[in-house]
Amino acid sequence: MKSAYQIIRKPIITEKGLGVKETEATLVFQVAAKATKTEIKEAVQSIFKVKVDSVRTAIFVGKERRRGKFTGYRPDWKKAYVRLKAGEKMPEYAQNL
Repeated sequence: MKSAYQIIRKPIITEKGLGVKETEATLVFQVAAKATKTEIKEAVQSIFKVKVDSVRTAIFVGKERRRGKFTGYRPDWKKAYVRLKAGEKMPEYAQNL
């Protein structure tokens, strides 16, 4: 059993992520690649003490990157959109922007 902090890696603080947070009551996180929607839901509920309505996930394939003649790939990663239930207080994790 993974801990909640191993499942939720970090919040994604971008213009789109903050816009979705304000308008749709949805939080955006980078999560562990093998985490399921149920594990993500339980992790967010335990860390932020809120009730989750739904979870949507997207898997991003790593891009090829070059340094001179050497090539490599960025790692694959997974993003989760976590919608909170109506009436839940939005946690503040991006206050200094």
